[in-house]
Amino acid sequence: MKSKAARFYEEIQNRRVCFIGAGVSHRKLIEQFAARDISVTMRDRHTRQELGETADQLEKLGVKLVLGEHYLDNLEEDIIFRTPGMKFHLPQLEEARAKGKVVTSEMEVFFDLCPCPIYGVTGSDGKTTTTTIISKLLEAEGYRVHLGGNIGRALLPEVEEIQPEDLAVVELSSFQLISMRQSPQVAVVTNLAPNHLDMHKDMEEYIDAKKNLVLHQNAFSRTVLGADNEIAASFASIARGDLLFFSRRNPQARGAYMTPEGEICFADEQGVTRIMHKDDIKIPGLHNVENYLAAIAAVWGKVSPATIKEVAQTFGGVEHRIELVRTRNQVRWYNDSIATSPTRAIAGLDSFPQKIILIAGGYDKKIPFLPLAPKIIEKVKVLILMGATAEKIEDTVTSFAGYDPSALTILHASSMEEAVALADQAAQPGDIVSLSPASASFDLYPNFEARGRHFKELVAAL
Repeated sequence: MKSKAARFYEEIQNRRVCFIGAGVSHRKLIEQFAARDISVTMRDRHTRQELGETADQLEKLGVKLVLGEHYLDNLEEDIIFRTPGMKFHLPQLEEARAKGKVVTSEMEVFFDLCPCPIYGVTGSDGKTTTTTIISKLLEAEGYRVHLGGNIGRALLPEVEEIQPEDLAVVELSSFQLISMRQSPQVAVVTNLAPNHLDMHKDMEEYIDAKKNLVLHQNAFSRTVLGADNEIAASFASIARGDLLFFSRRNPQARGAYMTPEGEICFADEQGVTRIMHKDDIKIPGLHNVENYLAAIAAVWGKVSPATIKEVAQTFGGVEHRIELVRTRNQVRWYNDSIATSPTRAIAGLDSFPQKIILIAGGYDKKIPFLPLAPKIIEKVKVLILMGATAEKIEDTVTSFAGYDPSALTILHASSMEEAVALADQAAQPGDIVSLSPASASFDLYPNFEARGRHFKELVAAL
């Protein structure tokens, strides 16, 4: 019997397919579709000169290119794959839907065609690390795992290789979830706080997008919610299957939690199982304790407590997430470029036991910085600001009660090079320097990974 994926490709053989954007989620798909002799158009706002070799390579495959400012004009293709970072309600996409065009995404189609159970993770903070931990736990227990989604790897290109006994673990952003009408067998919501308000019309739309992770689950599914986050915990009202919580602060009747003594436990009708101590977790920070608690609840019953502890003791973390870059002259330099929101930067600051030198600022996602101000005053001795949000962060900090200019030095940099140089000048033996921007990267970099890599290169060259 043909797989669902094989039937899908047969059904679209004579239909015109358009991919909007040549990024990570589309590049392999474009090549695959073209190799199947499907009519493929790639539309991108970048010019041919900006795309460079990518444009040449796609044209050699027979892909039609529509580039530049008017790349969304006349969406005449039958099937349109939008890039995850594109607003769902763009007028051009709405017009295409009104004409009966199929407007979808790589992840939506993957959910339709995937033959194995899916673990889906979303949240404002911690979702990449939680997704990675879940995959590590399942792999260590012997499962064949396919890791992808917003974490930077498209899974649809390999859907025909996935077997029913495998497991898929995917990170899902609000941009991906906003149009999803399927939910995973295991859904994890880490936490929710204001984020991406430059892309969503309001906080309600952002929350509603995240709800789609849980909303379409059935009674055989599992839902894991952060009990310490009011918005995430409120999703309990729409959960249909096995509902578990995780908490760093309070015991749970069903779920994973940390005791006041730092013991990591899981509780259900069978009783309480002690798994490990928080100090067994190799990656630093209480927010990473929360990430483990979420992952434990997600895999409970499939992964043994001994395997969980073994992974916790050996897994060194994900790149760009409080990543130790180097120690130089007794100064430790950390790359926390993933901290694209105030809440994520707060978690990063809480990972260190002392006042630090902080490099912050970047693209403005229209998120208020007020929650970050008291944490900066508490945990930062030198604040180096750059990018579009620099003045906004400074104004918020300096106008906050408790700000003392003699205890917190604020400097400005016009580039990452200057920011690293200023940090190096300010640092004394025993200090910690962290890039934890509390802002997106798009004013100077294509993504937070590029920002983090540039920071690491500069630090390595000191």
